[in-house]
Amino acid sequence: MKESRVIDRLVDAGFQLEIDDFGKGYSSLNTLKDINARTLKLDMAFLQMTDKDKKRGEVIIESVIQMGKRLGMHIVAEGVETVKERDYLIHLGCDYLQGYLFSWPVPVPGFVEKFGRQFGL
Repeated sequence: MKESRVIDRLVDAGFQLEIDDFGKGYSSLNTLKDINARTLKLDMAFLQMTDKDKKRGEVIIESVIQMGKRLGMHIVAEGVETVKERDYLIHLGCDYLQGYLFSWPVPVPGFVEKFGRQFGL
């Protein structure tokens, strides 16, 4: 497949690939097999569970995180909105979390204004 060769060449050149929004729509496990990505970003839909599908959803989240870890990937969970979600994902081994619990999306000038002093900017 031509795309795989291009991706392999990018990785060989030092690029680090991420698979974004995994779990949204029709995510394919073949993507995890075929693409040498360094990071797996779990779509926020994984966290949106009703009481009816909670148990099944938790099994899937745990399995995807374990699978990504075994593939040597960093795991990012998108859409973290509560302390309970944060604690649960940390317990499962997520490397990075993002979502409204930490900050609303901000443009670059707003980010620099909010966090610049911490980084000497």
